[in-house]
Amino acid sequence: MSHTEQQELLEHLNSSQSFAERLKACSSYPLHAQAVETLQMNITRRCNLCCRHCHVAASPDRSEEMSREDMEACIRAAAHPEIKTLDITGGAPEMHSRLAWFINEAAGMQKRLLVRSNAAILLEKQYAHFLDIYADAGVEVVVSLPNLHRDRTDRMRGPEVFGKIVKALGKLNARGYGMPGTGLVLDLVHNPVGAFLPGSQTALEEDYRTRLGADYGIAFNRLYCLTNCPVGRYLDFLKRSGNLGQYIGMLKEAFNSDAVGSVMCRTTLSVGFDGRLFDCDFNQILDLTLSSEAPVHIRDFDYDKIARREIVVRGHCYSCTAGAGSSCQGSLET
Repeated sequence: MSHTEQQELLEHLNSSQSFAERLKACSSYPLHAQAVETLQMNITRRCNLCCRHCHVAASPDRSEEMSREDMEACIRAAAHPEIKTLDITGGAPEMHSRLAWFINEAAGMQKRLLVRSNAAILLEKQYAHFLDIYADAGVEVVVSLPNLHRDRTDRMRGPEVFGKIVKALGKLNARGYGMPGTGLVLDLVHNPVGAFLPGSQTALEEDYRTRLGADYGIAFNRLYCLTNCPVGRYLDFLKRSGNLGQYIGMLKEAFNSDAVGSVMCRTTLSVGFDGRLFDCDFNQILDLTLSSEAPVHIRDFDYDKIARREIVVRGHCYSCTAGAGSSCQGSLET
């Protein structure tokens, strides 16, 4: 489904009450950024997996990756004192040809540096050295483990992926990740398998900690719960399964005005593989660049203009304000 088709479909489903109208009803429109505290860089669409929920439609067949020039521009932008976190995502970031170089450059900035990994890739000989690169640089590793049931995770991510993730988590633990006193942070991400909203983050974290520890000897720091956003491949799944209208209705019904003030777009800037700028990873996939008063490319980074920009909202934004709220750092309310 093309960007235009996705936007048109979501706007049609949103026609009964737009997200902007819902924000107006709780005196939160227009929504403005508060700051730029996190620079999130989607450096490649290439991935060793082809997950059915992937909103960026990453796969082994994709070849897009951020240029060195744009990565250097990200480093320059991240030098701004208000930016505290560099968040590297993909696709599988490990498949970017310059990730090791970028980590070395970014680690020297003494800022929080994290990589979002599917972990299974760390078992492949070509990428296993990132286990040591991450540990040596003190990179926080965020691993997606959608479900504790092997069959459910494999259904979403591919055959035998659950076992590979668990094995990779063991290798990360062996290097000190997730272990007390090491300072090496290992976080996990849960998102529902199917057309559902996530449960309580606190309860799920306890369940993950207990079962992963007892069954596999795995330790980790935190669990983040994410609500699946109806864009990209997940939107295609909802449409094929006949659950799209029901899911959108569920998101609308669960709208939480208290979550609006903490949505991630207010403090995060998303950079696409081509260097263009977006309010979030989801707007990136829908090709919704920053509002007109802000620059559109990382090479033209202007902190003051970006930090006070009006945020571009559409119907898919309901996913970030449903229930406890959702962000790349998990639930907004626990």
